Amino acid sequence: MSNADMAARSAHSDVEDQPARIRLLGGEVDAVTPAAVIAFAEARIRTGRGAVIANHNLHSLYWLRREPEMADFYRMADLVEIDSRPLIAWGRWLGHPVGLEHRATYLDWREAFWSAAQAGGWRVFQLGGAPGVAEQAAEALRKRWRGVEIGVRHGYFELDDPNEAVAVVETIRDWRPDVLFVGMGMPRQERWVARHRAALPPCVIFTVGAAFDYEAGVTPTPPRWSGRLGLEWLFRFAAEPSRLFSRYFIEPWSLIGPALADLRGR
Repeated sequence: MSNADMAARSAHSDVEDQPARIRLLGGEVDAVTPAAVIAFAEARIRTGRGAVIANHNLHSLYWLRREPEMADFYRMADLVEIDSRPLIAWGRWLGHPVGLEHRATYLDWREAFWSAAQAGGWRVFQLGGAPGVAEQAAEALRKRWRGVEIGVRHGYFELDDPNEAVAVVETIRDWRPDVLFVGMGMPRQERWVARHRAALPPCVIFTVGAAFDYEAGVTPTPPRWSGRLGLEWLFRFAAEPSRLFSRYFIEPWSLIGPALADLRGR
C-alpha cells in the first residue's frame, strides 16, 4: 500500500478496529473472520461513522485490473473480506497469517448479521435484484427476523442516467438506513458505490452480489459445507453454467502476472 493510500485510509479508520492489510494477486484484503466483520459493522453503526465493506475473490481481482472504478471502490473500502478459498490457500502458501476461518462473505455471516440487526434495531436498505426479487427477499427476511426494518429498491435502472442516479440516492437518503446492501453483481455494484458514496448517508455499505436472489429463493443457495471444502464454485457453476463458465475457467488465467509478482515479492 502506498503512503498516500495509507494516509487516506487512516483518515477514516481507527487503529483499534482496523486490521493490517495483505496484498494478494494485485489486490489488498483484510484477514477478518465473519464474526469480526459483524463486530466492525456494529462499531461503525454505533458511532454513526459509516463504512464501506468490500470483498475480494478471483472474479473481483480480474475486474480490478480492467475497470478504473473498481480500483476507486477498493481504495475507499474500510474493510475487504476474503471471499475465496483459492485466495486463502495462495496467501497461506506465501506465508501470510490467513486461514479457513478468514473466509467471509454474505452467506457466511448472514445469520449473525440479521441477529445483530434484530437486536440493534438496525434499518437495512436493499438495493439491487430484478423487480420483485428484493421485495421477496425482504419479505422472507421479515418473517424470520421479526421487527427488522427493510427498505427495497430494485437494481434495474440505467447506471449512467443522472436523473435516475439522483432518484435512487434520494430514495436511500430519505429512508435513512443504518446498513445499505448493494446487490447488483460485479463490477456494476462497485461502480455504483464508487460514484455515489459521497452523496449517501453515513451508513455501513456492503456489496453482496446475488444475496437477494438467495434470500428470495430464485437462485439455489450453496450449502455452507461446500464453502468450507472449497467446492462452492462448483455448486454455483452447476446452477448457472452458461453465465459462470468464463468466470471460473477463463478469468483466473489473467492472474498469472500478479501471481508471479507475489512470488517475486516473497
